Amino acid sequence: MNKLLERSTNLEFLYKGVKIIPFAGDITKLNVDAIVNAANSQLWMGGGVAGAIKRAGGEEIEREALKQAPVPVGKAVATTAGRLKSKWVIHAPTMERPAMTIDKENVALATRAALRCADQIGAKTITIPALGTGVGGVPKDIAAKAMISTIINHINEKTGILTITLCDISHQQISEFEKVLQKTLG
Repeated sequence: MNKLLERSTNLEFLYKGVKIIPFAGDITKLNVDAIVNAANSQLWMGGGVAGAIKRAGGEEIEREALKQAPVPVGKAVATTAGRLKSKWVIHAPTMERPAMTIDKENVALATRAALRCADQIGAKTITIPALGTGVGGVPKDIAAKAMISTIINHINEKTGILTITLCDISHQQISEFEKVLQKTLG
């Protein structure tokens, strides 16, 4: 059995053939085509999810990303994944500079950019962390609503992605993802 499913909350949602799975755990350990880095436009990988990806995957991820900077909010770029199990890291800025407070619109823009980038590189499985809920200051429930609404819209526009995992180390965040998915998809 896929290790991703073994460690999930056992709640899987299916929408138009795309699995959406809330998952509590370490994004850097997952064996998926692409993981998303909650980036800043300069693509510096300091703390939070970005720092964890850099520590686990190696500094070459940041070096490759920096060659593509700056990347505005609403766009995303892919790099190799270094030592990670995934093939790519998709860097989707939620903020222009590190440690900026943002709103749900930035969360939606980054989510949409990450999904479009995944389609462009041919990723079939993608893991997205809770965007904007760290230093960005977006409440967990608001981020969950913005991300899932954007995911549903992306699926409606046609996608090659087969599985979208929503990942966080916070069980409270996973609970928010589950609530929104149950309300939206039943």
